[in-house]
Amino acid sequence: MILLAIPMILELSLESVFAVVDMFFVSRLGPNAIATVGLTESVITIIYSLAIGLSTAATAMVARRIGEKNPETAAHAGAQSLLIALAAAVIVSVAGVIFADKILTLMGASAEVARDGAVFTRILLGGSLAIMLLFLINGIFRGAGDAAMAMRSLWIASLTNIILCPILIHFLGLKGAAVATVIGRSSGVIYQSYHLFKGSGILKFHLRHFFWDPTIIRSLIKIAWPATLQFLIGSGSWIVLVRLVAETGGTNASAGVQIAFRSFIFFMLPAWGLSNAAATLVGQNLGAKHTERAEKSVYLTARYSAILMSFVMLLFIFFSGPIIGVFTKDPAVMVYGVQALRIIGSGFIFYSVGMVMTQALNGAGDTRTPTVINFVCFWIFQIPLAYYLSKKPGWGSTGALAAIPAAHAFIALLGWYVFYKGSWKKVQI
Repeated sequence: MILLAIPMILELSLESVFAVVDMFFVSRLGPNAIATVGLTESVITIIYSLAIGLSTAATAMVARRIGEKNPETAAHAGAQSLLIALAAAVIVSVAGVIFADKILTLMGASAEVARDGAVFTRILLGGSLAIMLLFLINGIFRGAGDAAMAMRSLWIASLTNIILCPILIHFLGLKGAAVATVIGRSSGVIYQSYHLFKGSGILKFHLRHFFWDPTIIRSLIKIAWPATLQFLIGSGSWIVLVRLVAETGGTNASAGVQIAFRSFIFFMLPAWGLSNAAATLVGQNLGAKHTERAEKSVYLTARYSAILMSFVMLLFIFFSGPIIGVFTKDPAVMVYGVQALRIIGSGFIFYSVGMVMTQALNGAGDTRTPTVINFVCFWIFQIPLAYYLSKKPGWGSTGALAAIPAAHAFIALLGWYVFYKGSWKKVQI
């Protein structure tokens, strides 16, 4: 668990650096620029959902084949997942380039934000292929147990972004942040591709692996579509919350919440790394017919994740001011950011346990059950609660945010119960 989790945590740390670096430098351009980045990233979570869904399927299938001592079949499954990603990225990129300004308006942006920020949105959505491949190929490496390779690719991508972001923002303004991000992600994909085709790891891709295989494609889609829907449900609910905050609090509230959310994502990385380690351990142990070891690894992971995140929760509750102060000195934005960070941070223990349990189910190939859990907790519970609380006199954006930890507590409870029942042990992929 530790050997897998540490490089995964470092990998995700560098992934989150994209958002943090962009927000750090863009925040100097004012509230409109902050709102543009935040609203665009909220839409890009849909692309993340497609990428993570495919990545989940690839991780589960590659891990199962590796557990069965069959790296050739694992490589073939990974290559087929790349073909699916290519087709999806073309559709998303074309739509993003054409409708960038309309997307921002739909998200609740003011006319000024939509006008000035459209170029940022257009560039990022146009670079969707780099986003999808970076997530997907790292999922393939994680399934093979090579978490260190996934980590290194994110290091390269993030360091490139860190270097280019301030330089390009200085010369190109907000557009420079988008260009730097796309170039950074693309550099990571180039490094990944080199090691997939020329490397000496357990997986090595060849041209024969890319010939269209309807049987493998169907198997991957069977696992991927619920996983994609699972993350679309989560990201879609977040988009609704972001819009609700923008409507009830205005541009300053939207900017403050976006800064808080990026800080939250950064500090959630240990739990993400541990949950991804649990998914790999479940997949490989099921492939090797060691179901008891798979189960034990998940409970251990959940325990340590909850302990670790309890310390982060205290950090967010008592030191939210200094954290938000790193990104902005605007008093109006800081008020909303500090408030959001405290509210969202109060549920860290629930986030960690829920993530480990749902990722363990995903690693077993049971992607449908977490999808149902997400739908019930986010759309049937969280969104109505957020809408109700936001409309209460004096609550506004605070009410919308209060629904987030409540929903994740529900996810943690349902995820633990379903995993305890053990139906995931019988899933065949």
